Amino acid sequence: MRQSVSCPVPANEPQRVASLYAYDILDSLPEMDFDTLASVAANALKMPAAVIGLMDSERLWFKSQIGLGVTHLDRSIAFCAHAIMRPDEVLVSEDLTKDARFVHNPLVTNAPNLRFYAGAPLINQQGYALGTIAVADTKPRTLSDAEKQLLKDFAKLVILAIESRKTATQLQKLAMTDQLTGLPNRVHFERVLNAEISHAKRSKIAFKLYLMDLDNFKWINDTFGHPAGDEVLQEVSQRMLNEIRAEDLLARLGGDEFGLIVRGDCSQFKDTITSRMAYAVSAPLTLSNGNEVNIGMSIGSVAFSDSVDSIGELLGVADELLYQQKRK
Repeated sequence: MRQSVSCPVPANEPQRVASLYAYDILDSLPEMDFDTLASVAANALKMPAAVIGLMDSERLWFKSQIGLGVTHLDRSIAFCAHAIMRPDEVLVSEDLTKDARFVHNPLVTNAPNLRFYAGAPLINQQGYALGTIAVADTKPRTLSDAEKQLLKDFAKLVILAIESRKTATQLQKLAMTDQLTGLPNRVHFERVLNAEISHAKRSKIAFKLYLMDLDNFKWINDTFGHPAGDEVLQEVSQRMLNEIRAEDLLARLGGDEFGLIVRGDCSQFKDTITSRMAYAVSAPLTLSNGNEVNIGMSIGSVAFSDSVDSIGELLGVADELLYQQKRK
């Protein structure tokens, strides 16, 4: 239930929240970089509690926390909601019971009965306050100018960690994505397929593997050029995506070959996927140069069974079935 405590909101709130979401960090698992920074901040300032909090639209979510024992707070009771209002300053409340903004706050009146708070805003390169790194105590405290500067320095280190995490995530995504179609690539596909095999063996929940190969694709490349072939691959990828469920995985394996993993109890879906995808792909396609082309698709599929020992064996069976169909 939302607490009836005053909660200020920055004038640039929509842009600030959008900037935070761009980092794709909310609700992520704990990470050593952030836990270390929170721990060092608590020890350096001799505080029993320290948090790295990111301010969502309605909650303060903790990427790391020491001594507080919760993963998030309602924004309306978060001291950090006040701290982000002045991005260039460290918010210090030496005795929360004497601070009109916080005297009725449940974090003060009830457990953990906080008495001291100091938070430095986390300012990203665009100038938005994403949250704070903050320390707290159950007794009144003071913070010297040098200690305030130290907390600001910790905030800069947290931002560096957030930016580095974003860069690493983007590089990982690029390494797992086919740049032409935007689909997962073969590396990603085979990693997921390995995981699905392990899961199916443990849970006894089967899945189905499809390999698809476009018919007459070489003719399109030879007749209209490789840019036309790229257009066909992009359009065909989107058509296939429109025919599958969000929980299934479609990937471009290379050239004009695609793979699909259909997960879980989906027998009705499996019965119709071949005809639906083939029908969608075979619809006439108009190229940007005005030419209209038609393309077909051969499909090989195999359901997982306990007799399968490896990803290579499963792919080999599906590949043989695919080329049996293609030869027909």
